[in-house]
Amino acid sequence: MSYERSVSADAHALTPETVWNIQMPQLRFGPHAVEELGYQLADLGVEDGAHGLLVTDERLVEIGHVGRVEDHLEESGYDVTVWDSTEREPSIEVVDDCLSFVREHEGEDGYDFYVGFGGGSCLDVAKGTRAIIANGGEVLDYIAEPTGEGEALTEPGPPLILMPTTAGTGSEISPVAIFAVEEKETKEGISSNYIRADAAVLDPTFTTTLPPKLTAETAMDALGHAIEGYTTHRFDDLLRATEPRERPVYAGRTDLTEMFSERAIELLSGNVRRVVNNGDDLEARSNMLKGALFGAISGLTAGASLCHAMAYPVGNRYHTYHGETIAVLTPASTLGYNVASDPERFVEVAALLGADTAGKSAREAADEARQEFVRLQRDLNVLPSGLADLADVTEEEIDWLATQTVENQQRLLRCNPRPVTKEDVVAIFRDSLHNWGPGE
Repeated sequence: MSYERSVSADAHALTPETVWNIQMPQLRFGPHAVEELGYQLADLGVEDGAHGLLVTDERLVEIGHVGRVEDHLEESGYDVTVWDSTEREPSIEVVDDCLSFVREHEGEDGYDFYVGFGGGSCLDVAKGTRAIIANGGEVLDYIAEPTGEGEALTEPGPPLILMPTTAGTGSEISPVAIFAVEEKETKEGISSNYIRADAAVLDPTFTTTLPPKLTAETAMDALGHAIEGYTTHRFDDLLRATEPRERPVYAGRTDLTEMFSERAIELLSGNVRRVVNNGDDLEARSNMLKGALFGAISGLTAGASLCHAMAYPVGNRYHTYHGETIAVLTPASTLGYNVASDPERFVEVAALLGADTAGKSAREAADEARQEFVRLQRDLNVLPSGLADLADVTEEEIDWLATQTVENQQRLLRCNPRPVTKEDVVAIFRDSLHNWGPGE
């Protein structure tokens, strides 16, 4: 039997998991880490004179960041072509455009190496392009059924290095690439260790130009990863795969991921006010990028859950950005509905967020996590107050959103620490319409 169900299965129906593993790209972190990009490529076996593709977007070209990366690549003896047509929240069609560009210029074998540079959208397009060129076919071949064909990636492809310019998505270490499927008004992922990058170079100097609103949005995504990863099932509460290759990439929390979650929550919640109000604060920017990395190591190994599952249909239908969608959904989902799964664990979340829980019962203290998260968002003063403020979502649209969540996002819902029905999701969406009101 394949690994399909979590602890919601009948007791002892299958053998509990006993093994955990973690797979990571090589990591380089620090101000001016871009200067070691050429060394990193050589360390991956890319020979001098190799021809690579740099996947990015027009804004990063305009502000000069892409030129800086190109210079370092060329100084290291590499030839690079820039493809800068990535869009925020990319659709499958954007990846198709990049694939067509590669095949037109380099044929079916593609480039000698790939570099993704930018926010999570650029990184995901680079991941998808490298993987599909290496394995053949099209994007939908590797999207899970019923949306796609559900074929497995079997080839890693040439070296891929990812360089984030935002502190949020964690795509630089993630084994998943997310794309909008516009005709179905949803988002779907290609999930495989073969889509993961070979290395990530994280240089906080590239994040100082991030505007305050985008800084806050990406921070909320990173916080979502960290908290969801900290509160999902333990790996040994899940069910064992019949063989190692069937173990999912989201495989439950471990002692290792918990340590990363805790530090991520502290770094992100403790520095985001500083960077929103002073984007040139390099110390705080470094802490944010480190926190986002740690949150990704925890949340994108242990598993994102209900909040992310709800965010994908919202983002695709209303064309909202992922970070702001996570921001408005986290209070009612992760820090509201899920608290009942383990109040003591959410007491720890509240403390990590900086809440004062003295003198409160465990259940009362756990509820402080939600209040502290909302207080943080209000202090930033650049985020929407709920779904209604985000995209004019109304009560009448909630049933459709809930249906899309439970029918299309089982990959994430299986990670949720509390069983969830469509009726539950309806109630959580309703609760997310307004996280605070005018004048509060």
